[in-house]
Amino acid sequence: MFQSFAAQSNPEQGPPRLAALRKEMQSDSVDAFLVPRADAHQGEYVAPRDARLSWLTGFSGSAGFCAVLPQIAGVFIDGRYRVQVRSEVADVFTPVHWPETQLADWLLEHLAVGSTVAYDPWLHTVREIATLKKKLKDYTLQPTDNLVDAIWHDQPAPPAAPFTVQPIAYAGETHAEKRARIAKTLKADAAVITLPDSIAWLLNIRGTDIERNPVPQCFAILHASGQVKLYAERAKLTQVSEHLGDEITTHDVADFLKHLSQHNSTVQIDETSCPQVVADALLESEITPQHCADPCLLPKAIKNQVEIDGAKEAHLRDGVAMVRFLHWLDETAPQGNLTEIDVVKKLEAFRIETNALRDISFETICGAGPHGAIVHYRVNENTNRPVARDELLLVDSGGQYQDGTTDITRTVVVGEPTPTQRACFTRVLQGMVAISRIRFPRGLSGQHLDALARAPLWMAGQDYDHGTGHGVGSYLSVHEGPQSLSRRSDISLEPGMILSNEPGYYREGVFGIRIENLITVIEAPAIAGADDRDMLAFDTLTFVPLDRRLIEIGMLSTEERDWIDRYHADTVALLAPRLDDATRAWLTQACAPL
Repeated sequence: MFQSFAAQSNPEQGPPRLAALRKEMQSDSVDAFLVPRADAHQGEYVAPRDARLSWLTGFSGSAGFCAVLPQIAGVFIDGRYRVQVRSEVADVFTPVHWPETQLADWLLEHLAVGSTVAYDPWLHTVREIATLKKKLKDYTLQPTDNLVDAIWHDQPAPPAAPFTVQPIAYAGETHAEKRARIAKTLKADAAVITLPDSIAWLLNIRGTDIERNPVPQCFAILHASGQVKLYAERAKLTQVSEHLGDEITTHDVADFLKHLSQHNSTVQIDETSCPQVVADALLESEITPQHCADPCLLPKAIKNQVEIDGAKEAHLRDGVAMVRFLHWLDETAPQGNLTEIDVVKKLEAFRIETNALRDISFETICGAGPHGAIVHYRVNENTNRPVARDELLLVDSGGQYQDGTTDITRTVVVGEPTPTQRACFTRVLQGMVAISRIRFPRGLSGQHLDALARAPLWMAGQDYDHGTGHGVGSYLSVHEGPQSLSRRSDISLEPGMILSNEPGYYREGVFGIRIENLITVIEAPAIAGADDRDMLAFDTLTFVPLDRRLIEIGMLSTEERDWIDRYHADTVALLAPRLDDATRAWLTQACAPL
């Protein structure tokens, strides 16, 4: 199996590790040390070697950081993790609601003027350090070697697996074409690229350095000529050297900073993802870096037709696995012998039986009853819970296939739902349908659409503390920017972008509900009587039945009901030919008109 169920956090280990870190801080004469979730590449997920936040605090979420002071250690977490963090960290750590409370403001409250705040310059972006310096004018910000590494004596080795080629049959464009296209957009003579998924997309390579994300850990410098310098461990490049060709020179990763410090022309960096140490190296050679967005971000987000076609096929393949799983669950769960781990194992087995699964796209979230209210709950041997009758079961999962990345959430009832469960589920469903149906003028971003998914919940005085949708890669990261469906996103949506559509509702200690499909932005189809306006729409990629037992039909409008019936009819038409007779019969019944 890809997923293991060993407990990732042990709160009892937190106090001695925190004490050891404070001793190291005292030895280095620093008053605060920052421990981010990030690695040197600023990806969302990290290799075991870089899981410093989890090792120190026990917090296993995918976003957050810790600020350690002599008398207090704050663990900063957003709305997705405020329930989870309480069960994972010892009481020597203080959860801090972020981004409502900003790090600089918290440090001003807890540190004396003139204090020294130390940080590892590989693990903090240029913007992060600039923001801190602006607010902490009367404090010393001191780059240092990583103090957690100094006390982490059994720290794992760095990832060592070789990089692989993503063939043109799946990429749809050669790396020579991509390099030439992106080079024309540069604002300087060269661009430093530090995000592994950007480099993977640009050069049509993949890797296994990060579990669940097929990215290669490396750095690159793209020149205005289209040539690239690629920095990685030499042993990782053996399988891609011929593919890379003559215009991509490879160098040992240890030479990256040295080459930057010897640079003699203009350079652009993305201050939101570039580590501070890169800017420091450029300044050593008297180059003031220009701040520009990573030139690969937007082109990578706008999938070409080959990638869209691959995503559609991946979702149909994954849909078959999901339907087989839901059929099995429907027959097995009412017998009362299943646990959350049983459910996760069975779902992964169905995906493996496609004979195309490269990995799961993230750790499966399977929350029974109250565990469903923990937004990013990950079951382990200590928390494993029975799947009980008359409770909701939330399963959020996905697969990594070479032609596409999937991400789907379904919430089902085992037994009979309560009126409250049905009402809440239907409001979440109405939000998902609203996003699926909407037409919108070109130029709008996710922040303009996010409220559509929340409106039915708002009318009942309810809401959820996460975004409505994130970008998704093409056999890359399941969470991919720059676009999203959220209040914070000002990136215009463009045809070819893939996003999730996943409103939810969570009642702590009782149940959680989330419904998620992946969608792609398309040119809006023509409709009779419309103005001559340039409009976009969404095309649904995910086809898996919704639990009709949880739908309160009387709450739906005619348009919502019609959309659901069409969606279910399409699901049957697309998946039934790929299913065995018994599963096909179950699917037909599950997708019957409302």
